[in-house]
Amino acid sequence: MAQEDNIQAQLKKLEEIASWFEADDEFDVEEGLKKVKEGAELVKKLKGRIREVENEFKELEVELKGGDES
Repeated sequence: MAQEDNIQAQLKKLEEIASWFEADDEFDVEEGLKKVKEGAELVKKLKGRIREVENEFKELEVELKGGDES
């Protein structure tokens, strides 16, 4: 469950970053750049974790299909 919580926490942080940009028409450019970099890093981590989860599901599917043949 820790991994799931981690994904949820990262998604929440992305939402917070998006809300920060949406909250004001004018914002500090330097702070905006920091938030864009942080968001990009979160997206990168999330994509990697999602690939891992997809692979885990595929492995389980193969195991379950193999178990039916016994």
